Amino acid sequence: MFESLSDKLDRAFKLLKGQGHISEINVAETLKDVRRALLDADVNFKIAKTFTDTVKEKALGQNVLTSVSPGQLMVKIVHEELTSLMGFTNEEINIKGSPAIILIAGLQGSGKTTFSAKLANYLKSKKSKKVLLVAGDVYRPAAIDQLKVLGEQVGVEVFTEEGSKDPVGIARKAVAHAKTMGHQVVIVDTAGRLAIDAQMMDEISALKKNLNPQETLFVVDAMTGQDAVNTAKAFNDRLDFDGVVLTKLDGDTRGGAALTIRSVVSKPIKFVGIGEKMDAIDLFHPKRMADRILGMGDIVSLVEKAQEQFDEEEARKLQKKLAKNQFNFDDFLSQLQQIKKMGNVKDLMGMIPGMGKALKDIDIEDDAFKSIEAIIHSMTPAERNDPALLNGSRRKRIAEGSGTTITDVNRLIKQFEDTRKMMRMVTTGGQGKLMNMMRGKPGMRR
Repeated sequence: MFESLSDKLDRAFKLLKGQGHISEINVAETLKDVRRALLDADVNFKIAKTFTDTVKEKALGQNVLTSVSPGQLMVKIVHEELTSLMGFTNEEINIKGSPAIILIAGLQGSGKTTFSAKLANYLKSKKSKKVLLVAGDVYRPAAIDQLKVLGEQVGVEVFTEEGSKDPVGIARKAVAHAKTMGHQVVIVDTAGRLAIDAQMMDEISALKKNLNPQETLFVVDAMTGQDAVNTAKAFNDRLDFDGVVLTKLDGDTRGGAALTIRSVVSKPIKFVGIGEKMDAIDLFHPKRMADRILGMGDIVSLVEKAQEQFDEEEARKLQKKLAKNQFNFDDFLSQLQQIKKMGNVKDLMGMIPGMGKALKDIDIEDDAFKSIEAIIHSMTPAERNDPALLNGSRRKRIAEGSGTTITDVNRLIKQFEDTRKMMRMVTTGGQGKLMNMMRGKPGMRR
């Protein structure tokens, strides 16, 4: 996500390294590269020019503190302007109503149907809402079938009316059904076209007028760049929607849509799609996105993802086991499963400051833990419970059973022992010893 833009901005800021002060000459050179980076990311030329003009105005005349280099100061100003460009703060979805109605609009292929199911899953799992999905695309039978399949995956009822070609009538009956059955939120998936046409606009306008939804969300494929922004403007001129959803932000996107759509339509980006799984949507946070674009990581999002998987009771049990030195391979496997639930490993590591650039040329597969899991599953229950049993012959059998090598098995066992040692130190108050060990200092017997 935004790797190319991040690299080009980083190179631009390097022009100011070693400079004693910010001058019109070195600022002009840096901002020329910044503007070029934005244009390469498919940012509208006028917006890119306004952006760099604003940065230049703020940068010139600023005093550079002895503890802050000109490059660092420029990064700070660009960060502030990127955040401003994308909207400063995130805006939550409005789900007040009995039921709350959410209308989903967009072109065909933008990911409306998938997002509808993801949103239903989000509201069900994170907001504890009873949700009804409505199949309002009456032109594509595949869209109705797709919504049924996705609804079943996330455990949400899908309202359909076979044979009907009246999306307004279907939506009205769905709302009545929701009131009867106690659904708190109704999400209406609508038809799209390959391009904007009068019939589609008339239909979505009629749906909005009749339903009076709490939220109308425009779903757009982030990979289409400025075309996405232009489409959003056309929809907003007709619909006056409440917010934007950017899908496929994890793909080969240059980032122009994310950076400029807010300034063009004056509506917030509310969600971003970051993968195929039903939990792969995030609230859009402008500041956090600016952090990631500038290689600062996104620790807040990483912590939030960890907290979502955090089980307080399990943590207490684990702490007791660690204190008694009873942490075993079953516990180790359980911790890996929790990490996997947080999302793509490379994306998670990219949230750590400085790691994004370090990992950009490294391919980390989604099944990065596959061999580790295979090795642990090839152990007997007794071996998983008591790693001390793992002698040479047992390790050879485990390697053969897991399709790995003895070297792989030995490496995992060492990693496990190191992990157990560190976790026990932290749990039993040995943080000082742990810090000494990490610094390579004495203070711990090996």
